[in-house]
Amino acid sequence: MASNRKLTAFTLTLLLMLLLIPIPQASADAAAEERLAERGLTLLALRNDTIDTNQDGDIDAVRVVVVLNSTSTDNDLIIKLRGLHKERDVLETLEVSFEGQTNVSLVYDAWSAGEHDLRLDFFDDDGDSIASYPLPTFLLKPALQVPMVDLQLNAANSIRTGEVCEIHRHFGDETGPRYGETGVRTFTGAPFSVLDSDETLDCSSWPAGDYKLKETYRNGLGQTSESTLNFTINNRPPPEFSLAASGHENTTETPCQITVKTSQSMDYDALMKVWRIKGKVVEGVNSTFLDCSELPPGAYLITLEIVTEKMISSTEGMNLIRLPPPSLSENESAAMPSTSLGPETPTESVGWFSIGALALIVTLLVFILLIRNREPEGLQLPPLGPTPQVLEDGSPDTQGLPTTLDDQGVLWRKHADGTMDWWDDEWQVWHGWE
Repeated sequence: MASNRKLTAFTLTLLLMLLLIPIPQASADAAAEERLAERGLTLLALRNDTIDTNQDGDIDAVRVVVVLNSTSTDNDLIIKLRGLHKERDVLETLEVSFEGQTNVSLVYDAWSAGEHDLRLDFFDDDGDSIASYPLPTFLLKPALQVPMVDLQLNAANSIRTGEVCEIHRHFGDETGPRYGETGVRTFTGAPFSVLDSDETLDCSSWPAGDYKLKETYRNGLGQTSESTLNFTINNRPPPEFSLAASGHENTTETPCQITVKTSQSMDYDALMKVWRIKGKVVEGVNSTFLDCSELPPGAYLITLEIVTEKMISSTEGMNLIRLPPPSLSENESAAMPSTSLGPETPTESVGWFSIGALALIVTLLVFILLIRNREPEGLQLPPLGPTPQVLEDGSPDTQGLPTTLDDQGVLWRKHADGTMDWWDDEWQVWHGWE
């Protein structure tokens, strides 16, 4: 019994020792070293150093240090550090050419949080595999910037056409370019094409409307980012102004000016202004005031049309009267409208007898015309239209023919020969359909 217990204890101890020996790893390393030795290479050291690049307490990179010795005079190798994460491989590749001994360092930067399985591969200059060394699995959190797109609007709460409006595009991606997996940016919603290099978009010149902007990005590692921006640009209202005159109903030797008055915050100086006097355009004047001092005496219709940069216009007008000066020269008097400047002309009397005779003649003529005038005949009115074809209750007289009402509400009746009539509600008669 005692010998059996000793044998069982020895067997269990032996099994535990065998389980603690990393036989697969040892065999794999031995096979890799043998293949390196066939090329005259010896792996002197292989070390893995974890790195906290941004010093946030999480491991975000692994540095693999390799020390090789060669008995050959010339060696050209391709060393690849491969990382497997989320069923996607990324590579850090280094080509070396050395003689004797060399030290090689490769850094694997995490591109996503989670477990990363690392492996070190050696290839010759023709790309043929020489050896492969499995490395440990590391739990990493990336310090590289993940893809980010962000749209920011710089404008007032209520935007009008022509006002300050800017869209700032913020973009960043360190993981894709790190491993040659730069992606594509897509911008939609703008009234024209937008390039990736356009960091600021000037929307002050955009037409009025509702805008829904969207920018998306996806790199070759499958990482995505998206940003949206919604805003509305309203049409600038038309100019609202009035005209005020100084010198209205004053004489021509006094100053005269017509000025624009407005309470809008719109910059009227930058807008197009068209002055008209009696419908004729005043050339060379594009200001908010008009000098009317040189107008001769008379009445004038003065109008002003102001046009915005979006071709929205408003027109206002006023009547202006300029009076002649107290003293006029002969030439100025001749140019003035004809008026009676002297005393009234006396009316000569034609005599009472003449007036009485004229009144008697007129009375006789009127009496004769009244006697000979016939009694006026009755006024005959022209026909007002066809006789309505309705029954006593006001409904259409179908004359016993079948009727139908179509989808537009028109009433039809059908004759025995197949011809159709439609009912005219305005004249209340039947019209034949041809």
